[in-house]
Amino acid sequence: MTGCSPHGQGEETTFAQIAADELGVSMDDVQVVHGDTAVVQYGIGTFGSRGTAVGGPALYYALQALKAKIKTFGEMLLESDDVTFSGGQCVCNKSGKSIGLPQIAGASYRAMKLPANTEPGLQATYFWEPPNFAFPFGAHIVVTEVDRETGQVEIKRYVAVDDCGVIINPLLVDGQVHGGVVQGIGQALYEQAVYDDNGQLITGELMDYAIPRRP
Repeated sequence: MTGCSPHGQGEETTFAQIAADELGVSMDDVQVVHGDTAVVQYGIGTFGSRGTAVGGPALYYALQALKAKIKTFGEMLLESDDVTFSGGQCVCNKSGKSIGLPQIAGASYRAMKLPANTEPGLQATYFWEPPNFAFPFGAHIVVTEVDRETGQVEIKRYVAVDDCGVIINPLLVDGQVHGGVVQGIGQALYEQAVYDDNGQLITGELMDYAIPRRP
């Protein structure tokens, strides 16, 4: 459950990837819940490209705490103090015996026996606020032809290079870059708030307001 609620950037997929990778389970076993104030205690959504950059670390650190608790229960169930959690299971490094995450979760909630100083259940919550801002670098170059008579602009070529840091999902990153390019073109060439002589906005809805669209 995340308070960093996306609105089209695809963090449902990104967060599921992070959880699946850290827990060693299939993405099909991960359910991402966001935007539901009945179950998510706190959140301010996403803005300024903060979705994965802020929500991602919060999720990651919560998962580290969860993995530590999983390992603690695994040690109890395997009766060993030398256990590794990897690939969705705890493995005793001495005997080679292993136990899967479903069995560990079941034992943690039934709580018939508990490790010392450990509460029942497998839950972890983490709040993350970055210590400073991160400004990525990028360069966009566009080649255009402009009709001097009409002012019509034709884009002949557009090259975008963006430093995205660690990429979790290349397809989503490409989609966000494409969307940013199109939005920029729209703001520069097509979109305009038009008022009549009486000050009445006449481009107040998408039927009238020109935005980039695919033919």
